[in-house]
Amino acid sequence: MTRNTSASIQEKKLDSNSVEHTKKQACLYVVATPIGNLEDITARAERILKEVSVIAAEDTRHTQKLLHNLGIKNQLISLHDHNEEARSEQLVARLRQGENLALVSDAGTPLISDPGYTLVNQVRAAGFEVVPVPGVSALTAALSVAGLPTDRFYFGGFLPAKAQARTSVLEALRQQQGTLVFYESPHRLLASLEALKEVLGADREACLAREISKRFETFLQAPLVELLERVKADANQQKGEFVLLVAGYQGEAASSAWSEACRWLLELKEHLPPSQACALVAKMTGVKKKQLYQWMLEQDAGKG
Repeated sequence: MTRNTSASIQEKKLDSNSVEHTKKQACLYVVATPIGNLEDITARAERILKEVSVIAAEDTRHTQKLLHNLGIKNQLISLHDHNEEARSEQLVARLRQGENLALVSDAGTPLISDPGYTLVNQVRAAGFEVVPVPGVSALTAALSVAGLPTDRFYFGGFLPAKAQARTSVLEALRQQQGTLVFYESPHRLLASLEALKEVLGADREACLAREISKRFETFLQAPLVELLERVKADANQQKGEFVLLVAGYQGEAASSAWSEACRWLLELKEHLPPSQACALVAKMTGVKKKQLYQWMLEQDAGKG
């Protein structure tokens, strides 16, 4: 039984691989690469990079180091913000010649605050398939360990460089309820933290993820006012690549949960002992039992 199951799994793997090898039409692979630790490359990503005719990279010098480490010598060409339009036309032409292509960024998943949007659109418009090869992303890596809610989040890329534009963007996000996620560069980190504190509030919980998967990886979690002071006091925390995560707006959500809790409590207290009613409502709504019990006592006192 075990032997047959293993054989079946192996056959599925071979079938999956053969689909890519026997495509009737060439395609573009969008390949995620490590953001720091080279061991994070997936087996599929390594295979695809070895098999394609051309690899389009944001910075060929950077990607060449990865390819050298993997023993890959395929043709490497640049694709960045300044040449993407023209380069995309050239790459579509190569697809028409039957060549499979790969797109990579300097690190992580292409198109996530990196070039590639124009290329993907042109490839699709030309009728060719675009295939994702999933892997590392600083965005999801940071969210997974930040200790902030992940059921809903807003990714804002890089905040504007100019102070007024940065403030305007944050003002628009003041009541965004999901966790806010931004990428940031070393020379703008302190200015962005200051703006976040001023616009969103000093007490907003936040996390600074630095150099994820690299030698000096650190994660600092604290209210914005404290996080800003900690980074100011430590020059090392101002170096590297950063993901900034900030808790979303809680006002409206908290108000809604409280209103629902009070409504349920008024219904249940007629049928259950006070402590039991508060415990049940707290479990249903997430509002603390102690707060509910205090509110109920105040309601009863008001009636007297």
